[in-house]
Amino acid sequence: MDIRLGDRLQMRKPHPCGNNEFLVTRVGADIRIKCINCGREVMLDRVKIEKNIKKVLREEDA
Repeated sequence: MDIRLGDRLQMRKPHPCGNNEFLVTRVGADIRIKCINCGREVMLDRVKIEKNIKKVLREEDA
């Protein structure tokens, strides 16, 4: 899956704050995502994030 820096990810499960959109802040073997609502950052394995993505929202799509 093609995930780029600055992409917004809509996840299947919401963050505990209730929001399900995250901003990609680091890409590599691990991906760091930041909750758009509360600002909490989480770093997870690429495989785990790719499995839980519902939709990728790119800047050029908006």
